[in-house]
Amino acid sequence: MKKYILIIVMLFLIIFLASACSIQDYAADQTKLTIAEQYGLAYAPVQLIKELSLLEKADPSLEVEWKQLSNTTAIREAMLAGEVDIAFMAIPPFLIARDKGMKWKIISGLSESPLGLMTNREYINSLADFKAEDRIALPQPGSIQHILLSMAVERDFAEVNKFDDQLLTMNHPDAMNALLAGREVSAHFASPPYLFLESKEKGIKKILSGKEAFGGEFTFIVGVSTEEFYQQQSKNYKVFLEALTEALNFINQQPQAADILADNYNLTAAEMKEYLNWPGMEFTSKIKGLEEFLAFMTAEGYLKENNYQRSELIFTEELVTEKKETVLEGAEQDGK
Repeated sequence: MKKYILIIVMLFLIIFLASACSIQDYAADQTKLTIAEQYGLAYAPVQLIKELSLLEKADPSLEVEWKQLSNTTAIREAMLAGEVDIAFMAIPPFLIARDKGMKWKIISGLSESPLGLMTNREYINSLADFKAEDRIALPQPGSIQHILLSMAVERDFAEVNKFDDQLLTMNHPDAMNALLAGREVSAHFASPPYLFLESKEKGIKKILSGKEAFGGEFTFIVGVSTEEFYQQQSKNYKVFLEALTEALNFINQQPQAADILADNYNLTAAEMKEYLNWPGMEFTSKIKGLEEFLAFMTAEGYLKENNYQRSELIFTEELVTEKKETVLEGAEQDGK
């Protein structure tokens, strides 16, 4: 009997020690937060979180890692591998991944933005003028630029995939350089600041805006995270929401935001201020156009599921509104 009791006690100790190690490992994981972003001015509030160290000031024990990835495919793979906790992207690629089984939801809206199909060809003045050899650069199939183009094509030609064979997958900096060079591509579906930079170049013109393609206003970039992160790292989730709230407040209220951000985009402070205040450039947590994208993409076969509830796609409708004055005040001092 003593032998059996000893065995039970040893088993209990092994289970206890294993659990303790797991808890310790999990606690260690809680001290690190990895965030992925992409290219463009629409991510400016995320840059402010980084530049003003808002996360570190809210939680000094938190280790923050930043990754800049080229498209949503790279972000999805990084999240599946456990290498990214929070990321930013447009609504259409988020929906496509969700439809394919990715267990993530929207945290918050981040920005609205003007988008535009820019061309370097004199003979192209509308979608009807594209020739078979003309190539259109955009981030990837399924990107918001691709879906907006499909919306416009479906409306004009009743043929949603008319240009699919003419698309080139390129990140925005490379696409802009290719457009300006005038050889590899005939058009670039651009976002700021590339849209603004291209619009100032001689021989470059816009033939379609994102608003025209969509038929109204829409959220360009949203923040997303996995349900696992939301459930298991609630502390870090809340810290991030508070930092994002402060960054949105800062960019909308503090003139020095342009000075802080200028170097990130290789712009002067004056250019940065101009672009932040460009018509149609809005930084807000509101989420617009989700249902419209969902309906179009389901009808045209980009999505299989068609009965998503809003609660299945969004963690919460509103950001944390409580503001930590000490953190924001410190951020303002850093920005001076």
